[in-house]
Amino acid sequence: MDLKSVLDNVKNNKTDIETAEATIRSMGYVSVTDIAKIDTFRKHRTGVMEAILAEGKTPEDVVKIAKAQMNASGRVLITRIGDKHKEALQSNFNSGEIEWGIHSTTAVVHNGTPIKKTGGVVAVITAGTADIDVAEEAKMTASEMGCDTIAIYDVGVAGLHRLVNEMAILKDKKPDSIIVAAGREGTLPTVVSALVDVPVVGLPVSTGYGAGAKGEAALLAMLQSCSVVSVVNIDAGFVAGAFAARIANQVAEARNKIMGQ
Repeated sequence: MDLKSVLDNVKNNKTDIETAEATIRSMGYVSVTDIAKIDTFRKHRTGVMEAILAEGKTPEDVVKIAKAQMNASGRVLITRIGDKHKEALQSNFNSGEIEWGIHSTTAVVHNGTPIKKTGGVVAVITAGTADIDVAEEAKMTASEMGCDTIAIYDVGVAGLHRLVNEMAILKDKKPDSIIVAAGREGTLPTVVSALVDVPVVGLPVSTGYGAGAKGEAALLAMLQSCSVVSVVNIDAGFVAGAFAARIANQVAEARNKIMGQ
């Protein structure tokens, strides 16, 4: 139950003040034994939902937290999923309760609760196929925040004609923000930002080797971009997706107000 529903119940005399107060307080967080305190009210407070970072957690703990979060909100995003985490999730949830990203390193567990669409549109572009895992984390984050998403993968500057051929998709779909994931020398966000009139979020990826390995060259290149790009940390797919979605959702809200006038 969300805050508006609680207040509506009070207004319509379906809930007394004491019960409503207890319900609202319980929205703050949910304790999962002694391992976690889930911030179930984060989405209402910040616009960004709580998610589970599987990395660093045991498979059993990921399952416990996922069940608690799903019970609280109906849906939960899980990132950085390893093989053991995947096995545990498949053993504890029905196939219809899990939506997997490409390569299964990101997933959404749900009980059938639909995503509330905002009207925001986020495009996610990658330079290479090695960048897809991180890009999928960003894409699924934006989707869980209510945005429609567009995926354009493997269009890096080593074959720039590939991007040129995909620009028609961006023109047609009109995204409100664009995430560009790139490793190696990290050039693609600068190129995309020079061609579009919406905010671009640079997402450096830890692909590549040599002097600028582990995404460091990509990060520095994006920070040094001569076109206007906002940059997140290396491999920070969730952050990129959440930031781009917040932009898109605010644009969609303003657009809806204008159309409603």
